[in-house]
Amino acid sequence: MQKTVNSAEFRKMIISGSRMLDQNRSKIDALNVFPVPDGDTGTNMSLTLQSAVKEMGAVTSQQFADICNAVSKGALRGARGNSGVISSQIFRGICSSLKDTKETFTTRNFAKALEEGTKVAYGAVSVPKEGTILTVVRCMSEAAGKLAAKYKDFEEFLKAVIEVGDEALAHTPELLPVLKKAGVVDSGGVGLMTIMRGFLAAFTEDTNIEDIPTDAQAASQKSDEDVFGDNSDVINLDLGEIEFAYCTEFFIIHIKPSTTLADIDRLKEKLMGIGDSVICIGDLELIKVHVHTNTPGRALGFALDLGELDRIKIENMLEENREIKAKLEAEKKEMGMLAICSGQGLEDIFKDLMCDKVMEGGQTMNPSAQDIAYAVQKINAANVFVFPNNGNIILAAEQAKELVSNRTIHVIPTKSIPQGFAAALAFNPEESVSENKTNMVHAIDNVLAGQVTYAVRNTKMNGFSLKEGDIIALDNKKILAKGDNIEEVTMKLIKHMKNDDHEMITLYYGNGVTEDDANDLMEKVAETFPECDVDCHFGGQPVYYYIVSLE
Repeated sequence: MQKTVNSAEFRKMIISGSRMLDQNRSKIDALNVFPVPDGDTGTNMSLTLQSAVKEMGAVTSQQFADICNAVSKGALRGARGNSGVISSQIFRGICSSLKDTKETFTTRNFAKALEEGTKVAYGAVSVPKEGTILTVVRCMSEAAGKLAAKYKDFEEFLKAVIEVGDEALAHTPELLPVLKKAGVVDSGGVGLMTIMRGFLAAFTEDTNIEDIPTDAQAASQKSDEDVFGDNSDVINLDLGEIEFAYCTEFFIIHIKPSTTLADIDRLKEKLMGIGDSVICIGDLELIKVHVHTNTPGRALGFALDLGELDRIKIENMLEENREIKAKLEAEKKEMGMLAICSGQGLEDIFKDLMCDKVMEGGQTMNPSAQDIAYAVQKINAANVFVFPNNGNIILAAEQAKELVSNRTIHVIPTKSIPQGFAAALAFNPEESVSENKTNMVHAIDNVLAGQVTYAVRNTKMNGFSLKEGDIIALDNKKILAKGDNIEEVTMKLIKHMKNDDHEMITLYYGNGVTEDDANDLMEKVAETFPECDVDCHFGGQPVYYYIVSLE
């Protein structure tokens, strides 16, 4: 049990946090959703923390005051992008609280430092926005005091704080509409939680922790957007107009003797009057400024009243926006496909069939029209064929048409996964939209599908008296068989559905069925129906032991 941290161990925490962030920065970069980002969040935060580590490395003293001042100044000097700057302020607050430490600090001391980091970070942003890295650090700091009273050991304390942070991170899409629309959690928040895991690794000696949450599954409770989308390849294709054209960043150095801290606050107010995304932080030795504005010259002029300018960077976001739009337009396809299913195996099959996107949904978790509309907008195609693959999702897919103006949605009324596969197989990029739609609709008419699951309550239906837990087989209309053995009920289902025209029987096995069991059943089906080709695939679907396709 480690109850205190000395200066050497604090150095190790900072280095470990930086290393963990660098190892995972590409994952964090992939979460950016703003149309024209100032930079990549993971890279910016990593470079910010690396600057702090570099500055700290130049300090030979083992005094907390010297180490903390170096970390604070290094982070500020290297701060890049909004998340990088906010991160630097979190560290500035933490270090300002810990710098007076004589020999060691405790979990209580660190909890107070985290509170100070939150306070400084919120104060650095002109209009703090919830659903960002600020929310994540605030939730952790609010819980840290109570957790410090409960956990004296740093390893246990950090694990508990990280759990709170992960829950806050998972909730960010509910607080920030742009995240919910894109289907991701806040990338800056992910970066912060990565740093926290780096801190923990400094105590566990585990430098290869890879469980860095990069989507809304960061907590055990999933938001709706987690349930309805794979966010690893998010691209926001609905680019809006840019209100302020120039991203302007610079440092103010050699501050004039007459300058006061109040002057820094007044500078921030002036910048807010000519733009947005304003950050104006620092002290009477060094000030960092960031603003999106249409008049960068005025921003520079305001700053010259306080001191000299250094490291000026002005980027034309309008031009970046034009380039992105032009690239997307040039790459736009005539047709794309969206499939809805649940189960890793089924998802992989749809991707193999060249579906542009597969969103999670199905029985017990029907996506809304808005969820489907968002998924469609992530496909860079003029026309998108949607395969609902469930009778309860078709109407929502039809309603999604009203929510999308920049794409045409064509709902293929697939009521089962096998029908969705048949529709995807019928797609031919060389044919027209109308020809493909006709072929897809005809293809699903030739597929019969059934499912094997279990009864959740006692009831009487379709001539069967069912008890909770009974294994049952059904098609899209009614229950066809029941029993207490999965294999036997599946065989009954196939015998009931099969007719002389069927030439192919395919089994997709889900949760609760092993590969060996599925292969044994496949052999039994092949022996029973030698006139048919029989195949078996892993579906991984919940609820259904087997999905059966007959063609």
